[in-house]
Amino acid sequence: MANEIHPTAIIAKEATIGSNVKVGPYVVIEGPVVISDNVEIGPFVHIKGNTFIGENTKIFTGAALGNPPQDMKFKGEDTNLIIGKDNTIREYVMINPGTSATGKTVIGDGNLFMAYVHVAHDCIVGNNCIIANVGTLAGHVEIGDKVVIGGLTGVHQFTRIGSFAIIGGCSKVVQDVPPFAMADGHPAKIYGINTIGIKRAGIAQSDRSVIKKAFDTLFFSGHSLSKAQESLTKEISDNKYVQQIIDFISSSGRGICRSAKESD
Repeated sequence: MANEIHPTAIIAKEATIGSNVKVGPYVVIEGPVVISDNVEIGPFVHIKGNTFIGENTKIFTGAALGNPPQDMKFKGEDTNLIIGKDNTIREYVMINPGTSATGKTVIGDGNLFMAYVHVAHDCIVGNNCIIANVGTLAGHVEIGDKVVIGGLTGVHQFTRIGSFAIIGGCSKVVQDVPPFAMADGHPAKIYGINTIGIKRAGIAQSDRSVIKKAFDTLFFSGHSLSKAQESLTKEISDNKYVQQIIDFISSSGRGICRSAKESD
C-alpha cells in the first residue's frame, strides 16, 4: 500500500521508508533512519541517526528517538538504536542510542512505553514489557521479557530486572531485581513473587509453587542470600525456573534487592 506522508514532514534522502507507512505533521526524520512496513508516526516526532524501527510500531506525538546519548563520555561515535516490531511508543518518549561501550541500545518486540518514558544509552529491553508513565531507565540497564515497571520509577544505571518481574510505581531501583519478583519501595525491596504476571504467562501451578518456595528460601528464611542460594541449589535447582533465578543472582554485578522483611 502507498505511504501517507504529511506535506509538512521532513524526511532525509538517506532515510529508508517501508510500505504502508504513515507520517504525521511536522515529523523530522534525519540521517540513515530505517522505518519498516506499517509503522505509524504521529505529529512532531523526531527520529535521528542510525535508528531502526520495526514493523507495525506506533509512535505518538513528540517522541524523540535516536538523539545523542545524555552521557558526558559520548563524543559523537557512530552508534545504533534498534527498536523491534509491534511496539507502542506513546507521547514524548525519549530513547537514546548506545555509546562506544556497547554501540547500541536494543528494544525488543511488543513493548508499551507510556508517556514521557526515558530509555537511556546502551539499554537492553526484552519483549512484551510495559513501562508506565515517566518510568526512567538510566544507562546500561537490562530488562528481561514481560517486565512491568510502574509509573515514576527510576532504575539506576547497570541495574538488571529479570523476566516476569513487576516494580511498583514511584520505586527507586538501585540493585538487581530477580526474575518473577514483585518489588516496590525507595529503595526497592522484594515483597514476594509476581503471582498474577506468572499465572498470565501460562506457567503451571506446580511451577508457580516451586518459584514461591524458592523466593521464600532466598528472601524470607532469615538466612544470608549466599547460604539460601546454596540450599536452593541442593534442593530444587532441577526446576528450570528456579535455575533461571539462581543463574540471575549468580551473575549479578550490583547485588540483589533486599527482602522487605529486612530492617534498614
